[in-house]
Amino acid sequence: MKTLKLETGKKFQTKQYDLEDRTFLFAKDVRAFTKQIPKTLANIEDAKQVVRASGSVGANYIEANESLSKKDFVMRIKICRKEAKESRYWLRLIDCGEDSALEKYRNDLVQEATELTSIFGAILRKSE
Repeated sequence: MKTLKLETGKKFQTKQYDLEDRTFLFAKDVRAFTKQIPKTLANIEDAKQVVRASGSVGANYIEANESLSKKDFVMRIKICRKEAKESRYWLRLIDCGEDSALEKYRNDLVQEATELTSIFGAILRKSE
């Protein structure tokens, strides 16, 4: 079972949380990660993008759960999947410098983005 370290230093096991909580914690952890990266021009711009994309995953999942039709639900889940993929992309672009702990943190977030992408893909396959 995979664990991620939260900003508070606590750990959680992703399997114990529902998807709304999991996407919220992902966005929160991305924000904590971006506070720790070297403040280069490229990192600042990439951090802005990953913060937006990671927050959008959870926000669109909430919208999907409140959808008015199946078509609306499917569209929101597609957006969740797209934003999770985009989060992974921006995370991979961020330069961690020589900090191996920060590199591991980023790799954990990339893995979580990958898992979220797979989860939303599975939801789509079952919904269409």
